[in-house]
Amino acid sequence: MSKTLLAAIALMLVIEGVLPFAAPRVWRETFRRVTEMSDGQIRFIGLSSMLAGVGLLVFFYGMLEAFSSKRKAANRSEEHTSELQ
Repeated sequence: MSKTLLAAIALMLVIEGVLPFAAPRVWRETFRRVTEMSDGQIRFIGLSSMLAGVGLLVFFYGMLEAFSSKRKAANRSEEHTSELQ
């Protein structure tokens, strides 16, 4: 679990570093606009980002779980078939 959390934090840092590295002027202008927003607007952006992240996690982990279940079922079927032979 701790390796997964560290990997997620590392990936977040990589993603957050792409825009300042690739387009520093755009990043600076975007950051300037954010500083001019009200607290409520910034909170809404933060909430939207968190909900999108949770939604993506649920979606992808659900897909991974479904794929994993299908693989396990296929493996059990193969094992059962080989036992019969």
